[in-house]
Amino acid sequence: MRGDAALIEARRWIGTPYLHQASTLGAGTDCLGLLRGVWRVLYGAEPEDVPAYTQDWAEPARAELLLTAARRHLIPRALPDAAPGDVLLFRMRDAGIAKHLGIQGRIGPEPSFIHAYTGHGVIESPLSGPWARRIVARFAFPEGQQ
Repeated sequence: MRGDAALIEARRWIGTPYLHQASTLGAGTDCLGLLRGVWRVLYGAEPEDVPAYTQDWAEPARAELLLTAARRHLIPRALPDAAPGDVLLFRMRDAGIAKHLGIQGRIGPEPSFIHAYTGHGVIESPLSGPWARRIVARFAFPEGQQ
C-alpha cells in the first residue's frame, strides 16, 4: 500500500533540518518539501511545479492553495478514518487557512505524525489533542502510477 511506503519514506527524513522552500533529504526541508520528497520516492516526478511561497502562504488573500493542491493530487479521506501514511492538513489558527501538513505515523491510542517544523526540522510528534483539533483534511496517496 502507498500509505505504508509513504510512512517508511517520511521516517527516513527525520532529522533533516528545517529550511523554507527546500525539499532535500538530510540537507533541508519544510512541511511541503517533506511531502514533495515522499511523493518523488513513490511516483518519480512531482505532479506539478511548486511556485515560490512565503511563510504566511496565502493568508493575506485567504486563498486555500495547499488544500486545493491536495485535492488535485491526493485521495480525500474522512477525518476519523486514520491510516498510517495519510497526509494531514492543519489550520494553525481557527480562522486561518490550511498551511501546515504532515504524514500520519502511528494510529490508535498514541497517534503520531511526521512533519517539518520551524526550529525543529523533521520530527515525529504525538498527534495530541491540540494538533488533532487543527486537522482540516486527511488524504491518502493514490494507488497506481501518477
